[in-house]
Amino acid sequence: MTTLTLSRALNEGLRKALENNPKTLIMGEDVGKLGGVFRVTDGLQKDFGEARVVDTPLAESGIVGTAVGLALRGYRPICEIQFDGFVFPAFDQIVSQLAKMRYRSLGSVRLPVVIRIPFGGGIGAVEHHSESPEALFAHTPGLRVVACGGPADAYTMIQQAALSDDPVIFFEPKRRYWDKAEVDTDGGLAVAPPMDQARIVAAGTDVTVLCYGPMVRTCGEAAVAAREEGRSIEVIDLRSLAPLDTGTIFESVRKTGRCVVVHEAVVTGGIGAEVAARVTQECFYSLEAPVLRVGAYSTPYPPSRMEEYYLPDLDRILDAVDRTFGY
Repeated sequence: MTTLTLSRALNEGLRKALENNPKTLIMGEDVGKLGGVFRVTDGLQKDFGEARVVDTPLAESGIVGTAVGLALRGYRPICEIQFDGFVFPAFDQIVSQLAKMRYRSLGSVRLPVVIRIPFGGGIGAVEHHSESPEALFAHTPGLRVVACGGPADAYTMIQQAALSDDPVIFFEPKRRYWDKAEVDTDGGLAVAPPMDQARIVAAGTDVTVLCYGPMVRTCGEAAVAAREEGRSIEVIDLRSLAPLDTGTIFESVRKTGRCVVVHEAVVTGGIGAEVAARVTQECFYSLEAPVLRVGAYSTPYPPSRMEEYYLPDLDRILDAVDRTFGY
């Protein structure tokens, strides 16, 4: 086991992907000599060359459009979108071309493209640097949408995404880039769960809390705090947002009878709405209370001094847990 930050775990996972397949390449703004804004690709251009780690122009539509062309010719591009809010110029390429080519070609053409997107707030950044657009992509058939929550998952999931024949939108919680944890760099993919399988972070019996990305750590802290008050929270990291691991979700909710869904994105039309609808439909007779959602308020992302009031925190999660016992 090796102790790595989440950003370093991604770096090591990308290095493995480049080593294991000469057709894999990385492309994006400042990913080469600079090593990326968050240094996720640090040192990779030096070791693999400018043809494998490519500094692109500041044009997200061009990055993804080029990746589509490369994938058509047998390459496996991994694109970096520098910040979440910068993905929208490439949105048309992603949802109109990348997501639909396999279906359009009746399965004869595959586009194994990974698009890495640092997402979420918590770093005091300005507008367009703290978005949570995951629901837009999870709503689009043809895309796999995943979010890593810690270093161990970051290391294996980025390698699994690079091996996928489907296009993968890979969300990275930027506020967690510097979190450290032990990573099994020796066992690697051999001992890792599939990319689309949810993970039980903390076992519990009273209420199920579903989360992903930057909220995994926060919900874990909520479970510890709730335990001191006599409440047993089962925290599940969804990991995959499309497709959802409904088996793990339903099994937990049927056991606890209560469910809270937590994410940084605004509540309206978010991933939590889809999860709540499915849980209500499939676990209705097991539920002791309505499924509650905790997320950001339905406003554009605020100035950095206000983000601590805007984003879900420990108190808002625990308040939702308490409310599930009041019905």
